[in-house]
Amino acid sequence: MKELIAGKNESGQRLDKLLFKYLPDAGKGFVYKMIRKKNITLNDSRCEGNETVNEGDSIKLWLSDETIAKFSRSESDSAETVSLHKSTYKLYPLYEDDDIIVFNKPAGLLSQKSKPDDISVNDILIKYLIDSGQLSAEQLKTFRPSICNRLDRNTSGIVICGKSLKGLQDMAFVLKDRSLHKDYIAVVEGELRTAGSLKGYITKDRLRNIVSDDENGEYIETEYRPLSTDGNRSFLMVRLITGKTHQIRFHLASCGHPIVGDRKYGSGKGASRQLLHAFRITFKDGQCITADLPEDMKWEHGNPGAFEDLPLKI
Repeated sequence: MKELIAGKNESGQRLDKLLFKYLPDAGKGFVYKMIRKKNITLNDSRCEGNETVNEGDSIKLWLSDETIAKFSRSESDSAETVSLHKSTYKLYPLYEDDDIIVFNKPAGLLSQKSKPDDISVNDILIKYLIDSGQLSAEQLKTFRPSICNRLDRNTSGIVICGKSLKGLQDMAFVLKDRSLHKDYIAVVEGELRTAGSLKGYITKDRLRNIVSDDENGEYIETEYRPLSTDGNRSFLMVRLITGKTHQIRFHLASCGHPIVGDRKYGSGKGASRQLLHAFRITFKDGQCITADLPEDMKWEHGNPGAFEDLPLKI
């Protein structure tokens, strides 16, 4: 018999969905059969599977250790764990509390893996939590911490991660209601001296991973403010009003000022990657978290100086 005591990250989930996470290789038919046969109980009582689990609830699986092991995935044998040991990426928290953690992602690192042996911020987050004793392999079977916002592989800067179910839910809410402001620094081609607001509609070509104008597509809105220029390049502060795939890159290119180094929407010249950096998030209560510029975005005539001196409004 195996007993699971629900923690705060399991609370609020349906029992059957929790069991599917704990026994991912079992199949739904097997799980429901075990529930019907009372081989799985909730607080020592018969259950149906549609019950909401509360913190402190006891879930007992009257199954052999061999059966549980067969239908559970071993974290130590997973491709991501093996790959992480080979990873050269080191991320240090810009901010951390009980529910969220904020990292400064370097360019070149994926936010989420695209194939099993990729290294991503998600993987580094889990390793960080395990190494620091905040998460166990057993807890990982029923709850998986995750990033809350994504950045393109070659965009650097702030990535917010949920350490708890509450953190994931709270961040999903503030990102959806737009009460969390996200500001970026972009180095663009050409001279820009006037602030502006860009609005439009886009659609995504998933095969080519590129977006284009489409009046029937998703609405996007972006604001920008020039910080400095040398006549050939301009440093902009950019605020996302909406947050869609490649929004900043597409919008700036559409007004004739593509991001330096952007091969999808610009000439691709001047840098080895698009010079775009998610440098600041501002919460509704005024709390700000900033991420320093990477070295490839610091240049003699364009560096906007200390982030704390930058205005909170475009």
